[in-house]
Amino acid sequence: MYKIGIDLGGTKVEGIALDHDNKEVYRRRMPNGKERGYEAVLENVKSIYDDLVEHINGEPHKLGMGMPGSVSRKTGRVVGCQNIPCVKNQPILDDLIRTLGHNISIENDANCFALAEAVIGAGKGHEVVFGVILGTGCGGGLVIDGKVIGGKRDALGEWGHSTMNFNDGPDWHGTKGAVEAYISGSGIQARYKEMYNEETTTADIVYNYRNGAEKSVLIMDQFFENFGVAMANLIKFFDPDLIVMGGGVSNVDEIYTIGLERVRKNCLNKELYTPIVKNEFGDSAGVFGAALCGVE
Repeated sequence: MYKIGIDLGGTKVEGIALDHDNKEVYRRRMPNGKERGYEAVLENVKSIYDDLVEHINGEPHKLGMGMPGSVSRKTGRVVGCQNIPCVKNQPILDDLIRTLGHNISIENDANCFALAEAVIGAGKGHEVVFGVILGTGCGGGLVIDGKVIGGKRDALGEWGHSTMNFNDGPDWHGTKGAVEAYISGSGIQARYKEMYNEETTTADIVYNYRNGAEKSVLIMDQFFENFGVAMANLIKFFDPDLIVMGGGVSNVDEIYTIGLERVRKNCLNKELYTPIVKNEFGDSAGVFGAALCGVE
């Protein structure tokens, strides 16, 4: 059976059709239309979906979608979708079933990333895989035996909102000194501004770090130290067979050398058995994962 996945992101909506071997048949992306409101987002999702169905000649298929936040099991409405404001608190699952004329499952985008990498990507062949996203924020997802483990409130894996420092201010979610305030891309930039009262980008900080600039060296040293603590805690909590990294910050190669040594320093008995590896699918993992979590 074909699988169709839709990735609803902060600026775009992307769709993919996979065959029974999980090979790509067709893919398309377009702006999500959020500036025109909620109904426009639904229209653009439908446009992508209709195009995908046409390319599989209307054959039976499973359908899934990934997006920021989650759908409340209690109310059926979207919770925590900060970067698509018009979607927040909307009954998107019911609306999409009505609009598309097909049953659909909706998963958090970090879970879709983790699922794709666990089943057909860098974690293939491992039983317990934790996917970590270090991007503008910090998210994650746990996959066991090829299935996303979401928890009772679909919040399992949201380690980015766990506390690292009670003396620091709250994040948007209200968590004091949250992990994502220290090791996300926006967190790195915020630390730089806090220390030097200067605006810059994470890419420039990394570039200057590699060229020995004192300010950036200090910021990145703090990043690696915080990364080591956060990842070691994650390993203590979940003890996965493998951790796969995603998001823009995961492209910092020093994570897999200096960062791993800092993780090792904070592990039990100073031993790091868990491989921490870069993703295979990059920013395409979400749409693959959405297809893999689909329903008929």
